[in-house]
Amino acid sequence: MPYPGRGHINPMINLCKLMSFKHPDIVVSLVVTEEWKSFLSSYILPSKIHLNTIPNVIPSELIRAKDFPGFLEAVATKMEAPFEQLLDRLDSPVNAIIADTYLDWVIGVGNRRNIPVASLWTMSAAVFSILHNFDLLVGYGHFPISLSERGEERVDYIPGIPPTRLLDFPTIFNGTGRQTLYKALKSVSMVSKAQYLLFTSAYELEPSVIDALKLNFCFPLYSLGPMVPYFELDPNSNLATSDDQKVPEYLQWLNSQQKNSVLYVSMGSFLSVSSAQMDEIVAGVINSGVRFLWVSRGEKGLFEDGCGDLGLVVPWCDQLRVLCHPSVGGFWTHCGWNSTLEAAFAGVPMLASPIIWDQTSNSKKIVEDWKIGWRVKQGVEGENLVTREEIAKLVQSFMDKENSEVIEMREKAKEVQEACQAAISERGSSDSNLDFFLRDISQGQAK
Repeated sequence: MPYPGRGHINPMINLCKLMSFKHPDIVVSLVVTEEWKSFLSSYILPSKIHLNTIPNVIPSELIRAKDFPGFLEAVATKMEAPFEQLLDRLDSPVNAIIADTYLDWVIGVGNRRNIPVASLWTMSAAVFSILHNFDLLVGYGHFPISLSERGEERVDYIPGIPPTRLLDFPTIFNGTGRQTLYKALKSVSMVSKAQYLLFTSAYELEPSVIDALKLNFCFPLYSLGPMVPYFELDPNSNLATSDDQKVPEYLQWLNSQQKNSVLYVSMGSFLSVSSAQMDEIVAGVINSGVRFLWVSRGEKGLFEDGCGDLGLVVPWCDQLRVLCHPSVGGFWTHCGWNSTLEAAFAGVPMLASPIIWDQTSNSKKIVEDWKIGWRVKQGVEGENLVTREEIAKLVQSFMDKENSEVIEMREKAKEVQEACQAAISERGSSDSNLDFFLRDISQGQAK
């Protein structure tokens, strides 16, 4: 049962597929709202994954960006009853429920029915720990706080997390974001009543914080990531053939570019930067002279003057395939957790341009902890625009293959990629954890 948002549904689908590949006899009922079923019509699911629907929580879930607190309230109050009715209609008994952590009411449903519940956290383990240790922030006087005055102060007392600026905490800790903070805190606090906690991260990516969290719960924590569709990558899928129609135009274009020469730009699927800032980004990237592949969500008007032979603008692409393409040498990203994991898996350095929520924390992890990226913007949210001149200079330096800092960053990105590969390899941490989790739920070993 995923939370009805793309950043939550995609990792849940990836987990369902992995479970089906591991144990083809397992039957998975994937529950989505009616609107999301139509969005997922093009997805190819294994035969043992059955798509089930419940009614939409509001007339159009696409308005969630305009009234996110209202959308959260609807998710919290309008999904439980139809979900229980669906459980009663299923042909087979339910052995376990995997539910997004934000759907904390599922834990109550499972406990009432004596069905073990695994809570799936679709952000970083570090962000989970920050919310789990919220009382420490209050106790040390770091909430509430003025970021403009104390944003550069570093918090060094959250177990397993390196010293972190207050500026790099999730944006729900400040400003209008606080409207959703207490919902997040409630969801994280309810996890203690579940029987398992699952992370879409890999242990190798966040070992210290995962080790620290294991001391806080009396049930298993399993890191299963990076929870990206690596199992669907075809090593020959990017290659031009005699029938080029089988290869998407953007991949054909990448095939014609030099190694590590293309900057991939994607701002995510939910919120975007201001139109004024977007104008500066577009002009800056074009003025840099660096080749680029840009995923533009209905924003092609930004390129009305064209981008010449430098770049290609597309409405959508298979992001993981693009990031794994040898021509791609960098990723301008909003730092959503799924995009962060895909870039980590592909070993691609990032230009971190976070917008909201956990993206600021992911940016810090990319730049300071993993050292595989640069920040686009320093300082407090709401400061002056990053100009096209600054962006052009930044992009040129970031994509300069002779730059010693860039060379070192690429080496670090390769190390992170190898850590991801180790996690998903046979008997790797994530591979073994998935085996343990499936063993537990198949044998009814809920703690």
